[in-house]
Amino acid sequence: MNSHISNLLEKQLYELIPSNLVVIDREYNIVKANKNFSDYFGEYTGRKCYEVYKKRSSPCRHCGAAEVFRTGEVIVSNEEGIDKNNRTCFYVVHLAPLKEENGEVNYIVEMSTDVTETTRYQHQYNILFERVPGFISVIDKNYNIIRVNKKLRDTFGEVNDKKCFEVYKKRGRKCKNCPAAQTFKDGKDHVSYETGKSDNGEDTQYFVNTTPLSMKGGKASLVIEIATDITELVQLHKEVRKLNDFFVTLIRHSYSAILAVNKYGKTEIFNPAAKELFNWESFKKPVSGQIEKMMPPEFFEESDGDGNIISGEIEVRDLHNELIPVRMKAVELRSKKDVLGRVAFMHDLRSIKELEKQKIDAERLAAVGQTVAGLAHTIKNMLMGLEGGMYMVDTGHRNGDADRIMEGWEVLQRNFSKTTTLVKDFLSFSKGRLPELTDVSPYKLAKNLIDLYSDAALRQNVHLTLDPSSKKVRHAHLDPDGMEACLTNFVSNAIDAATLNNISEGHVKIKVEDVDGYLIFEVEDNGVGIEPDIREKIFTTFFTTKGGNGTGLGLLTTRKIVTEHGGVIEFDTEPGEGSVFRIKLSREGLESIWKESCKNKKKK
Repeated sequence: MNSHISNLLEKQLYELIPSNLVVIDREYNIVKANKNFSDYFGEYTGRKCYEVYKKRSSPCRHCGAAEVFRTGEVIVSNEEGIDKNNRTCFYVVHLAPLKEENGEVNYIVEMSTDVTETTRYQHQYNILFERVPGFISVIDKNYNIIRVNKKLRDTFGEVNDKKCFEVYKKRGRKCKNCPAAQTFKDGKDHVSYETGKSDNGEDTQYFVNTTPLSMKGGKASLVIEIATDITELVQLHKEVRKLNDFFVTLIRHSYSAILAVNKYGKTEIFNPAAKELFNWESFKKPVSGQIEKMMPPEFFEESDGDGNIISGEIEVRDLHNELIPVRMKAVELRSKKDVLGRVAFMHDLRSIKELEKQKIDAERLAAVGQTVAGLAHTIKNMLMGLEGGMYMVDTGHRNGDADRIMEGWEVLQRNFSKTTTLVKDFLSFSKGRLPELTDVSPYKLAKNLIDLYSDAALRQNVHLTLDPSSKKVRHAHLDPDGMEACLTNFVSNAIDAATLNNISEGHVKIKVEDVDGYLIFEVEDNGVGIEPDIREKIFTTFFTTKGGNGTGLGLLTTRKIVTEHGGVIEFDTEPGEGSVFRIKLSREGLESIWKESCKNKKKK
């Protein structure tokens, strides 16, 4: 029976072995191989082992078979070869001698087991272990570090024969709240936040997770620590906190009122200056419904392409529904293409408006004071003229001299007319009021002047024209009577200047235009111009270049009216060449005065 089993084994065992089995001689010829071998490495008949295993033409440099033939000992080695499909493979090979009765070794048996997948997995594991961007270490129960990855070595230095606390913390004893110690104790995962010392002595912050790697007797014998470096994150958090504190301080102590809402209408910022502006008494921020009552409708409209919503003077309402003039800059808050909300920066203009009003009143009263100082002399001269006329009428009447009576009467009329003009101009100048603004066409105002004075100008050989581009100017809120009086003064002076110049014909041109937010009225002439010594005096009280035909209050009154509109007067002049007088009115300022006028009307 035993011989039968031996025969069966001899015939079948060679093929039943699941490994690759091959017999080679001293010349490295493959004498015999099983089916597993030929299926894995391909045809072997008449070929050398290195030709089949490695697809090479000469023996391997470190040949295990040569070592077995030399020593007669069994050896095991890990090898890399090429299978029959020309793919790289990995295998573990056992090489054993087949000894003759005399102990001589002429053949050896090689049994190889494919470990290609295992080797690949091991290789991938090693790559993953080394290249993980966090810190990885394996430690034993004595806190000795067995293995670490590249990130940990680069940050904390070499770890040979060191304990974890020596590497991570540069300290000589175990940490008080050691997560690894807790894992060794209960076999569970633990997480903690730690601060260590890098190899160059800098603080390093990291989150560490410890988990059992090997269990023995129900307890962890090895622990793997996986730590995530959050040093940059912690530093970024500190910088963000500093930046936040910086902006919070700026916002809190800003003189400008700041109101910011998110895209859902919730108030995110309402600084102390805003509380003061709106008379806000609650500790809570205003809700969306309250914001809608406080802020102008324009604040909730869509922005322009650059995110701007409001820029300029506008009014808001405080907690008591009182209108407050402010200068506002409102913009959308954006993060790239996402709209986060909107913010308004507001500066309270109440004190400025009051100062402007006081300034205008002070200028007017100062001018009135200057006027009164010179008024007595002017009236005295007029009274002397009236007395002279009365004397001529009286003597003519006594002497029956009709011509002298008429001459005296003309003197009386002339001085009476001058007195009337002076009183009217003075009353107009001294009267303080806000202009009565209405929506008018600046072009039509200028056109009316052309219609009124063009014929009279022609009689003095002066052509009065209106620039055609003036038609394009849009409507504005103006006091038509006051602005007409200003333009009349300019046009009248321009015609007089043109007639005084020694030229064949005079030209006076009116132009209206919009330039950079300003409405501009311009009167240009080719008259005599203004001499340098006179330029500084033309806006002073009782100064006139018209001799006895002027009161000296025309341009002064004009400047007052323009000032009441929030504008300025500019002029360019060249003696003998002519002059250009301009009235510059801020459209933004006109809108503010118009709103103030409307508010005053409602109060009345």
